[in-house]
Amino acid sequence: MRIRVVSSREEIFTLNPNERIVHLAFRPSNKDIFGLVETCPKIEVIQLPKSYIRTVSKSIEMFLQMQRVQLLEGDVWGHRKDINEYYTIPSSVIEKIKEMKTEGKTTEEIEKKVSRESKLNPEMVAYILAKEVSS
Repeated sequence: MRIRVVSSREEIFTLNPNERIVHLAFRPSNKDIFGLVETCPKIEVIQLPKSYIRTVSKSIEMFLQMQRVQLLEGDVWGHRKDINEYYTIPSSVIEKIKEMKTEGKTTEEIEKKVSRESKLNPEMVAYILAKEVSS
């Protein structure tokens, strides 16, 4: 599973329309988020750092809900954009989630343990759990 890291507003309009998960490494305006949803109609998740997510307006939150786009808090730890524009969630993390699900662990237990071990936000773990394990 890959997360497209976007570090500037100019980059939004150059994105592949098939992007599903995007991490915005800058503080987006309402116009930036509208542009992102328009450029990437298949988008499912927009991830923002903790300090930026607090500044997102209620109207944008409602707009994203109507578009069925999840707004998640989180970072892409240790990612270097100059080397690769995508942050890849290690397959070991996805395997760990699947393994714990098979063992009958609750969603909360999986989110807590995997987020602590992998530095992924619990919401992102929940998204992976819903997306990867159910398929």
